Amino acid sequence: MKILIVGLGLIGGSYAMALSTKGHLVYGVDINEDSINYARDNMWINSGSTNPKDYIEKVDLIIICLYPQLIINFLKEYGYLFKENQIITDVCGVKSSFVEDAVKLAKPATYLSHHPMAGKEKMGIRFADSNIFIGANFLITPTEGISDKYILVLKNMAEEMGFGRISVMEPNRHDKMIGFTSQLTHAIAVSLVNSDHDIDTKKYIGDSYRDLTRIAMINERLWSELFLENKDALLSHIESFENELDILKNALYSNDKEKLNDLFRNSTKIRKEMEK
Repeated sequence: MKILIVGLGLIGGSYAMALSTKGHLVYGVDINEDSINYARDNMWINSGSTNPKDYIEKVDLIIICLYPQLIINFLKEYGYLFKENQIITDVCGVKSSFVEDAVKLAKPATYLSHHPMAGKEKMGIRFADSNIFIGANFLITPTEGISDKYILVLKNMAEEMGFGRISVMEPNRHDKMIGFTSQLTHAIAVSLVNSDHDIDTKKYIGDSYRDLTRIAMINERLWSELFLENKDALLSHIESFENELDILKNALYSNDKEKLNDLFRNSTKIRKEMEK
């Protein structure tokens, strides 16, 4: 396939790295010429440009690796260049707020969104690493009427890149699940770190703190957009989490050891089930 990657940051660079080794002809677009040069020097892209017009009409697949609010802007600006049998997709962590508009703006091309459940707490192409995709979950979020042949293209791409479980789901379902498994966990990590007011904490941390707070090192521009684009689902999950935390807190207040035991047994059971 001829593939255009729009946005050569951490994820876009990792896509370029992975796909260039699978026989695809990969092009790259970014506003930063240094990112283009880095990808080209590492032979992750065949060529690159700051102007998407140089490649849009040449490719079979366009992968948009931009912040949520920039995706629609890209489609509006360059939609007149899209063609039939061309697939346009994005890697965005939210879907419902824009995919219906994206489908209309992408015509006559087919817009089919997806979400790679992989990343790092680092930013920029110099931290790109195709190994982050190995065994990770890959979510495809078609809107109504999308042909199976286009879904198969993304499934095959995911398999080539080494993803593990590949799931197909509606955009609304995606946003509800991601609000819990990704956004809530980031919200908890950020809140935990920000609740610390002891300058000596770093002297006493262990694996549990490190594991819980790694994702508190966060790209503020990206994640503020993701949170706000999916705020209804995220607020619902935060309220549910607060309720569970209150149950644990009340058990402590009342010295209810058996209630604590029940909570711990239940969480252990649920977490073990996820490993199957």
